Amino acid sequence: MLEEYRIAGRRAAEIAASVEHGVGVGALEPGRALPPVRELATTLGVNPNTVAAAYRTLRERGVIETAGRRGSRVRPRPASAPREEIRVEAPEGVRDISQGNPDPELLPPLHEALAEAAAHAGHSPTLYGAPSVLPELSRAARRTLLEDGVPVGELAVTSGALDAMERTLTAHLRAGDAVAVEDPGWGALLDLVPALGLRTVSVTMDDEGPLPDSAERALAQGASALVVTSRAQNPTGAAVSEQRAADLRKVLVRHPDTLLIEDDHGHGITERPLHPLSGVTSRWAHVRSTAKAYGPDLRLAVLAGDRLSIDRVRGRQRLGPGWVSHLLQRAVAWLWASGAVEIPVVARSYDARREALLRELRARSVPARGRSGMNVWVPVPEETGAVARLLHSGWAVAPGARFRLDSPPGVRLTVPRLSAAGTAELAAGVHAALRPSRAGPTPGRLD
Repeated sequence: MLEEYRIAGRRAAEIAASVEHGVGVGALEPGRALPPVRELATTLGVNPNTVAAAYRTLRERGVIETAGRRGSRVRPRPASAPREEIRVEAPEGVRDISQGNPDPELLPPLHEALAEAAAHAGHSPTLYGAPSVLPELSRAARRTLLEDGVPVGELAVTSGALDAMERTLTAHLRAGDAVAVEDPGWGALLDLVPALGLRTVSVTMDDEGPLPDSAERALAQGASALVVTSRAQNPTGAAVSEQRAADLRKVLVRHPDTLLIEDDHGHGITERPLHPLSGVTSRWAHVRSTAKAYGPDLRLAVLAGDRLSIDRVRGRQRLGPGWVSHLLQRAVAWLWASGAVEIPVVARSYDARREALLRELRARSVPARGRSGMNVWVPVPEETGAVARLLHSGWAVAPGARFRLDSPPGVRLTVPRLSAAGTAELAAGVHAALRPSRAGPTPGRLD
């Protein structure tokens, strides 16, 4: 029986909430075994079916997992313990390059776009029954997607990339299904999958995207979905090359029922060409969000996909928020039409900062990755010590544990606020942080 934390409750909902609270406060750590159903039922004085129902709810929420006779245990990264909590608080005077935010100086002013949207709403307000996708936004999105080779069929608009992914996954998958994800990959997605009651299967990465053999293995082992970042991958900066796209399409042809989701949040911040995979499988979704190019508070993503996927997303959306505000949609349509973001200027700025950091790191024989976007990934032998030493030298970086499942340790460096003068200083700090410590390993590993 658990000694440090006592599970309580008489109803299934109360028992589930008690376990979830214990996980959230750290009293039930990842990997911790839970009592067998009958044992906990006896302790609480309830019917075993009540405990079984509670455990089922916790599995569906991504808090616990059950492995046959080995029983139930807390997931390695439960939904109630989000990866964003694995971070370093930057004290005063420490330069924080851990957040992953775009450079505010490269974001377009929004006042004209929002004023135009507000003025239109003043004489033609959006009312119930209006189309969920604004025609102006649909036309602009279709044009840019077709130019990039995405086979545009139906469109939906969601509140950002993660919202689009969640709606697409839940439109097709059920609790217990497996999702093949990049490793290392976007921490929010790695949290979302188990929160939906789904299982993550890691796919190995290199600078050109997911390795075909690893993707093939994940799908052959039963993964129902594959999520691929087209370019500016978080955290490694990978971008799917033309050859890699061709190889991945061959894999998908062998698994035509796979749900493919492509994340193109890098649109607007990189000049790397898009090599889409969409359309190879019967179920697919291509997500193009505005957060990195236009600002994280502009919560909007365009979702292109096959008819069934988009119909299901729209249908479920109607039963929730209904639609994404036409004010935001009209503002984004105006921004796209006006060319407010000069993509070559923005992309070259991020490219210059990223490449400068990579040059400085390589000059010091520090291995690093970053083919596109605003992130550089540095493999490290051990994360906690490296992060601590960098903090001591004046730099707050993101621990790789936020982004990893099975891949080796690393740290993420984000370049948008990095000055030319600071680049060499940061590289020197990273080099010093990776030197073997005579004091031995730092306790309390993050990885």
